[in-house]
Amino acid sequence: MPIPLKKQLQNKGNTKQNTLRILLIGYMGAGKTTIGKALSDEMNIPFYDLDWYIEARMHRNIKQLFEERGEEGFRKIEQAMLHEVAENENVIIACGGGTPCFFDNMDYMNRQGTTVYLKAIPEVLYAHLKMGKTIRPLLLGKTEEEIGQLIVRQVAERESYYLKAKYVLNINLLSSAEKIKEAVYNLRELLNT
Repeated sequence: MPIPLKKQLQNKGNTKQNTLRILLIGYMGAGKTTIGKALSDEMNIPFYDLDWYIEARMHRNIKQLFEERGEEGFRKIEQAMLHEVAENENVIIACGGGTPCFFDNMDYMNRQGTTVYLKAIPEVLYAHLKMGKTIRPLLLGKTEEEIGQLIVRQVAERESYYLKAKYVLNINLLSSAEKIKEAVYNLRELLNT
């Protein structure tokens, strides 16, 4: 029997603040953009996908930035753009899967607002990525087996950063629009908005 979403949400800290900044983190394919957009619509506050913001500001897609600057160069751009976007008040930000894992980004995000880790097992992430239409630079040229291994390895490497989030939302059961709506409702309840 599935666990109700309300019980899947885990509070990891107090978030009393005047400005509402919600930063969604998690591995690629976790649903940060989908849930972020839905939450934005529900709360009527702006939504930024950090990758889209970077692409608009740099006039290049993420793949091109990785090719031109390498991962380290991209991560420096990502950090600068994170700081730019996170200065906005009353905003929801879907961060890149690696954003929390570089520099002091995770500590910065926790100081700036309310961080929510969208947690999923590798099999769910793999299924989401397989269905998705977004080009993911870290997956290019890899076989299905290599992608599966990469997900398992990177989730294990990044988990300690992700778990620094103030809240954790298990998204393993979010397979339909109705379930996503329920998650958004529960997230709003948890955040008292």
